[in-house]
Amino acid sequence: MKRLPEIYESFVDDFESVTDAYSRLGEAIHAAGPLDERSRCLVKLGIAVGAESEGGVRSHVRKAFDAGLSRQEVEHAILLSLTTIGFPRMIAALQWSREVPGPE
Repeated sequence: MKRLPEIYESFVDDFESVTDAYSRLGEAIHAAGPLDERSRCLVKLGIAVGAESEGGVRSHVRKAFDAGLSRQEVEHAILLSLTTIGFPRMIAALQWSREVPGPE
């Protein structure tokens, strides 16, 4: 089983009904359009990279690996951000992604 951040696990325990509602919203959003799971994972990762969200990048890297994407695909998606968000932000996102254990 993958390890989730302690704060997230604590939030789930403390606010189960909110977590359930948030999960249902996410499922509805994913089902609302024609993108396949791999594409959705890469889009969400790109948004997290652009937002400079360390937790978001880590979360979406885990989800991308769970969806069958390789580390090379994930890193390519992050590299694509270079000309839009700049080197320092891209390299930070790359570092965060490399701290997530990859698929075995």
